[in-house]
Amino acid sequence: MTTDASPRRVALIADAGFFVGPALARVLAARGHDLALANPEDGLVADLEGLGATVEVIDAPRDLADPATADALVAGTLARYGRIDAACAFSGQIVIGRFTDSSLDDLQRVVRGCLEAPYHFLKAVTAPMVAAGEGQVLLLTSAAGARPTPGAPLYSSARAAANMLVKNVAGEIARTGVQVNAVGTNFMDFPEFRRANGADDPEVRAKIESRVPMRRLGTVEECAAFCAAFLDGSSRFTTGQFVGYAGGWV
Repeated sequence: MTTDASPRRVALIADAGFFVGPALARVLAARGHDLALANPEDGLVADLEGLGATVEVIDAPRDLADPATADALVAGTLARYGRIDAACAFSGQIVIGRFTDSSLDDLQRVVRGCLEAPYHFLKAVTAPMVAAGEGQVLLLTSAAGARPTPGAPLYSSARAAANMLVKNVAGEIARTGVQVNAVGTNFMDFPEFRRANGADDPEVRAKIESRVPMRRLGTVEECAAFCAAFLDGSSRFTTGQFVGYAGGWV
């Protein structure tokens, strides 16, 4: 817990205008964090400041597969606050279709979005944390990386590689006090998922929900609350974990 005698924790969210980013920023602000953000959604900064947070908006592109993006995020955070206590990123390039119909271009696109992007983010954010002797990193990947996924074999494979990268990085730096974990989502109720799956049609949505053991889609707000436990400093004894967040699908 943050007190008047101790500085507020600093959290970096790589994209605060997409998916769980805005909701996660609000949760962390309410838990005593100052924020460094890229691409915040409209009104988010005012909301966070209303919760007592100092907010630094960093001018960085959304493409984490560009090595310069993560470097800019880290440099901007350190320039404003001098440290990074927690960092979270989401990335991915969905490529669907049968393996037998896939191309090398498909493979390169999915590797760039699902593996190179988290690679660059992990390289950038873990360096100052290792130097400081503490820090928490969370990557949002996909539950598809935990099981074969018909219709998306390249995507599933690249996500599995990212999940294993998290485990390897976590093991390598665990002795430094830095934690690295992954949460893999699926069946989330947010515009991009609904649009990609046609779930704005009630009949299609019902079919999709029938595939989820909990028989509904997850909300970004409840996912943000779950993810915050990996970032808010309240739990310092878990690292190298992948947790599926998909209503029991994994």
